[in-house]
Amino acid sequence: MGLIAREAENAGIPTLSMSSAWDITFAVRPPRAVFVNFPLNHQTGKAKDPPLQRRILLDALKAFETLWAPGQILCLPYVWDPNDTTWEEKDFGPGFELYGVGEAMQEGYAEHPLRRAHA
Repeated sequence: MGLIAREAENAGIPTLSMSSAWDITFAVRPPRAVFVNFPLNHQTGKAKDPPLQRRILLDALKAFETLWAPGQILCLPYVWDPNDTTWEEKDFGPGFELYGVGEAMQEGYAEHPLRRAHA
């Protein structure tokens, strides 16, 4: 996906990748990406919840205004279920910690462990 996004950007077409897989997105570094800590394949929210889906999409589109360096990832603060995180072990495996590694692209933007958002 990142390779396709970079080619589209080279052709003058702005792109935005939405992800629920931090490690893959961090490794691929698409030109612009938004991360939502939701179960895999649920980047735009829960089924049958149009208000949440709308909020996520509108916040994601703001990435076009705020992400100025290639490879930056905007983490949205939404919580799938504040009372149940068992989906994380199912999707990622027991004890998996979401994190980014590597050099900061600019001062103040160092990679760091993600902290869960609270509802």
